[in-house]
Amino acid sequence: MDGNGRWAQQRGLARSFGHRKGVEMVRQTVRTAGEMGIGCLTLFAFSSENWRRPPEEVTDLMGLLKLFIRRDLAELHRENVRVHVVGSRKNLAPDIKGLLDEAETRTRENTGLNLVIAFNYGGRDEIARAVREIAEDVAAGRVAADEVDDALLGARLDTAGLPDPDLIIRTSGEQRLSNFLLWQAAYAELVFVPCLWPDFDRAAFEGALAEFDRRDRRFGAVDDADLAVGSG
Repeated sequence: MDGNGRWAQQRGLARSFGHRKGVEMVRQTVRTAGEMGIGCLTLFAFSSENWRRPPEEVTDLMGLLKLFIRRDLAELHRENVRVHVVGSRKNLAPDIKGLLDEAETRTRENTGLNLVIAFNYGGRDEIARAVREIAEDVAAGRVAADEVDDALLGARLDTAGLPDPDLIIRTSGEQRLSNFLLWQAAYAELVFVPCLWPDFDRAAFEGALAEFDRRDRRFGAVDDADLAVGSG
């Protein structure tokens, strides 16, 4: 969800106004995903690198997170949305950690849309934490070295039990993953849209899904037509 600050600056407004507008778009996008029958939606809310931003901007973002959970959690629960939070919770302020825990606990039995919030998240950090945990188990004799494979590593990631993404959408025209779901995105389709996040409305969402539908997903294999051409 990229471009909140630029959206505000283009309008002569403070970056904080763009973040507030971005939260409104989060609500709309979650609603749209539910209406479309999407099973799992992951939103990159705050990266492990975002702590480097100016302190006043970080404080504002934390306030928006608190507001979103306190104001919207009840509605998400009524809509049968299940909330998952991925990312490191080490060293988080107690009030933030408590809100994240509450969001997961309160919606744990829901069976509708899986809403995954990536908070204090970084793909490299996630993989490093998983590898460190496995290394500790190997050293303690709980896991044999020859048992370590991609399935075991995947089971130690924050997203264990959730499907890998079929589609990753990045707004604002930037064309990079920026440390997002690096392991899980191995076979994801990537769609980069030019609009800034506060402008990512239902039409833009549907456009990204239409682009996904046009893709030919092979997961490293080839189809029969390719084999026929190759054999000639």
